[in-house]
Amino acid sequence: MSRVDLHIHSTASDGKLTPADIIREAAERGLNFIALADHDSVDGIAPAQATAQAFPGLKVIPCVEISTDIPQGEVHLLGYFIDYTDDEFKATLNRFKNSRLRRGQKMVAKLEDLGIHVDWQRVREIAGGSSIGRPHIAQAMLEKGYVTSIKEAFTEYLGHDRPAYVEREKMTPAEAVALIIKAKGLPVLAHPLTLTDPEAMTMELKTAGLVGIEAYYDGYTIEETSRLVRLADRLKLIVTGGSDYHGLEPTETAIGGADLPIEAVERLIALAKQRNPKLRL
Repeated sequence: MSRVDLHIHSTASDGKLTPADIIREAAERGLNFIALADHDSVDGIAPAQATAQAFPGLKVIPCVEISTDIPQGEVHLLGYFIDYTDDEFKATLNRFKNSRLRRGQKMVAKLEDLGIHVDWQRVREIAGGSSIGRPHIAQAMLEKGYVTSIKEAFTEYLGHDRPAYVEREKMTPAEAVALIIKAKGLPVLAHPLTLTDPEAMTMELKTAGLVGIEAYYDGYTIEETSRLVRLADRLKLIVTGGSDYHGLEPTETAIGGADLPIEAVERLIALAKQRNPKLRL
């Protein structure tokens, strides 16, 4: 079990546990550093940090995961140490949150055309007031027996180029990097092996201001992690990682389950303090 997990989702986006429950789970597992990285939302950061005050050995890094589009699919950017109180930054995220709402409605309508009857109100209940995402729709499908797992809902219906997929309001990867930097954050490429050409995308985004890539990630083999570490070393990028925990499937990697070395978070903190000497963690 790692002492660090820099990629966790809560009910502020599409995770099962509340930010407070995430903190308690991380503390129980003996973690020293976590990053709450909800999709296009920073609503969980303040309650997570408030709960963490009861656990002096655990530090919470403010983070967000921003979804962007390229012709071949999606690219996700993690923004560490963002100023989550910045009004302009929050307004941009809220615009994307509203876009997710409209997108969810369209996906439910597409499922209806396919003979899959998912109740929109039930999707909203599952989301619990957080930003609606595809996992919430997948859970509603699972409840009604249309699929046998969340993964099946994505591979058969909700994934890119699948019959019920609907695109979001678009932002390019480079625009997301710029948005994170403007919010005083450190942009990192999430789960790069989901991309057709991760090396090309990493090099392109390094020019835009990327500072790191995830190499220690749920499901990555030792060989895959080593390849990404070598890429990061060659491009002088910080290596990060995490479980990408949502809590939706019993087979998920647990919080702290991605074997990220403590040195990774130390490098990330050092760069954050270098760019913002007033930073307190």
